[in-house]
Amino acid sequence: MHPPVPVLVLAGFLGVGKTTLLNHLLHNDRGVRIGVLVNDFGAINVDALTVAGQVDASVSLGNGCLCCAVDASGLDRMLDRLTRAGGLDLIVIEASGLAEPRELVRLVLSAEHEGIEYGGLVEVVDAAEFEATRARHPELDRHLAFADLVVLNKIDRVGAEDVARVRELAGKLSGGRPVLPVSHGGIDVTLLLDPVARPRPPVEQLSFDELLEHGDHLHAEYQTVAFETAAVLHPRKFLRFLDERPAGLYRAKGTVDFGERFTLHTVGRFLRFERAERAAGGTSLVLIGTGLDEEALRAALNSCVEPDPDSIEPNAMLRVWRYTS
Repeated sequence: MHPPVPVLVLAGFLGVGKTTLLNHLLHNDRGVRIGVLVNDFGAINVDALTVAGQVDASVSLGNGCLCCAVDASGLDRMLDRLTRAGGLDLIVIEASGLAEPRELVRLVLSAEHEGIEYGGLVEVVDAAEFEATRARHPELDRHLAFADLVVLNKIDRVGAEDVARVRELAGKLSGGRPVLPVSHGGIDVTLLLDPVARPRPPVEQLSFDELLEHGDHLHAEYQTVAFETAAVLHPRKFLRFLDERPAGLYRAKGTVDFGERFTLHTVGRFLRFERAERAAGGTSLVLIGTGLDEEALRAALNSCVEPDPDSIEPNAMLRVWRYTS
């Protein structure tokens, strides 16, 4: 059985650099197969990218805002077209600059396509035009508050003090969600999905300059924390950990052992459990975010261990079942 494909919503007002960011993902995907759903491809040369092995599948909607033009069943049909051939690792929905992010997220969460899962809402903002955009579009504050990850783009156009100031403000408006400062949409695709063990085609190899750029800022901006234990976790304690997880924790994924094993998928505020195929194996999690206190996270997770699994009462699993698909 193939794992579900994460569907990422890429949002932001006109001119913030969404298409540049998408182009960066497509050119730097490290073997990741990406399907794309956009209103209008614009600057993306779809034919050339497909020939180069950059885009595995694409669907274009040219009749207005996606959130207004289709319902959940319509999105299901588009997702089916993208995933029909199989082999995708990530689907990116690039919204028009006029789209309402909350409605796009609602469409993805309402979709009944069994082969996908919600991959998060990434809101792109322009570091140089941030205040001007807020003045023209007061709804930006609402969009940021709903985002799972904020990309502060075009930091090459402003000074370090302005980057720090805008980053702090965007972080406050987003409720403490991770804010990644980048130039030219340079976000690392491994932040958005699990690593893919697939060889990178020779045509896609990075130049030395690209490798230097990659090491200079992308990995420095986010952290990964791995946690493994053969012990059983108490479901109530673990749900409390998830309720109180730091805002900078963007993604958490892996398997959790409550006496029976579940797979866990969180992105931003979204949380879902599924029954694991294998009954044994303990807990194995990877946490990804910014500003994470690794020692505190490990201590909090270790405090979820239940030394006497037989003492866990059946109703302790009720909240886990509530988040089970």
